[in-house]
Amino acid sequence: MRELLLAVESPVGAWGVAGNEAGLTRIYMPHEPFTPTVGDVSCVTAAATQLTDYFAGVRRTFEVELAPVPATEFQRDVWRALRAIPYGEVLTYGEVAAAVRRPNASRAVGNANHANPWPVIIPCHRVVASTGLGGYGGGVDVKRYLLGLEGVSVAS
Repeated sequence: MRELLLAVESPVGAWGVAGNEAGLTRIYMPHEPFTPTVGDVSCVTAAATQLTDYFAGVRRTFEVELAPVPATEFQRDVWRALRAIPYGEVLTYGEVAAAVRRPNASRAVGNANHANPWPVIIPCHRVVASTGLGGYGGGVDVKRYLLGLEGVSVAS
């Protein structure tokens, strides 16, 4: 399948939106290298538009088709739980672990967040440590920006 990769600008750098006819395959964070391509894959174009709207502060939810990706059942459970966290709200890693019925799996939730191929679309930035901000695959400054865009302030 032909894959399209579009760049979406944000105040913290360019994000890459990749996908094919099956759906979005990946969102590249600003620190990750990617090379945009030319073409037209409707789900990628729609996702790029929706991300642009999100960064402009006019979109709070995403309606995009996600392509099947290799993942464990636990990762899929965590990603479903992340999609249920409303815009402008956060949960701790422990609260997400409890939500997926694995109350002692806080660290595994962090690993599942790190494996999330669709950051922002599946809002792993909305998961924080019980003691503050916690980590983020795109860096804590990007996480702080995303949460700030949503009106959330979390101590570092």
